[in-house]
Amino acid sequence: MLTGDSLFVSSAGRPDLLGEKHTKELAEQQFHTLHDFYLKLPDHIMIYPNHGAGSPCGADIGARLSSTIGYERKFNKFLQFTDAKSFTDYAITSAPPVPHYYPLMKKVNAEGPKVLGNLPRVPGLPPKAFKEAIDKKAGVLVDVRTMLAFGGGHISGALNIAGTPILSIWAGWMLDPEKPILLVMENDDDLERIVRLFVRTGFTKFAGYLIGGMKAWDAAGFPLERIGQMSVHELNERKDSLQIVDVRSPGEWKKGHVPGAQHIFVPELAKRMAELDRNKPTAVYCGSGYRASIVASILKPQGFTDLWNVPGSWEAWKKAKLPVEGADNK
Repeated sequence: MLTGDSLFVSSAGRPDLLGEKHTKELAEQQFHTLHDFYLKLPDHIMIYPNHGAGSPCGADIGARLSSTIGYERKFNKFLQFTDAKSFTDYAITSAPPVPHYYPLMKKVNAEGPKVLGNLPRVPGLPPKAFKEAIDKKAGVLVDVRTMLAFGGGHISGALNIAGTPILSIWAGWMLDPEKPILLVMENDDDLERIVRLFVRTGFTKFAGYLIGGMKAWDAAGFPLERIGQMSVHELNERKDSLQIVDVRSPGEWKKGHVPGAQHIFVPELAKRMAELDRNKPTAVYCGSGYRASIVASILKPQGFTDLWNVPGSWEAWKKAKLPVEGADNK
């Protein structure tokens, strides 16, 4: 069964994306789809959903790409309700925040996207020309290397959105598709793959990429910025003297967090940055470190000089059996 956007692994499609006026009606329809159709199928039927873990199109979608009706019948919370009202209440309260790029995607989906004919052209710029483009503000500087590579040395002002498949989602959250992108990659051979990830959420304007990556930048003698990396064990030892920022989604935060942490979901950072103390040593964590590195790359140019990202983040914290504050203690 190809379940599209209705039934996911450990989750279900959200009913709130057409606006509050339609949410209740769509939630009831979703309940009947799940209850009257899927739950009447035999347990052995395989399901293949249209979204996987990390997608904001459902609450806490499971990491597996397929499942069975039997497994979902037993473990999927969205399939445990026997009436539409309780299902609707749960579906609305569990839905993750609506990404900023969804209204744009809705318009593109309704009208149809531009036919590009080929991938957008991205000019290759040697270090000197790339630096001049940065100085002229020719584009938004985006570094798609891993969090550890970025932390070890990056160009001042770069936003770190690592080049995994969820780059498409976080580019949509954090960037304006009308502003060209200046791209820093690990290898020049990554260009086509990275551009495809950007194109998925409507990013087609590129001011250029750094030929030779950071190795060429280093060899040219241009300056570097660094962000420290702190293990979960060190974070636990030092937590009382740190400003700890949890940048996961509200749903993740409610399930438990590092004791004493402050919660600011990644997309809310711009409007809530004043809540943070630039002069206090700051450690940022998320689920794995990916989103924490996005936030750390934003905080660094804003004057947060005593700053660390936490590789492994909440996943590593839990596996290390370190103390948990919040719902997980109940």
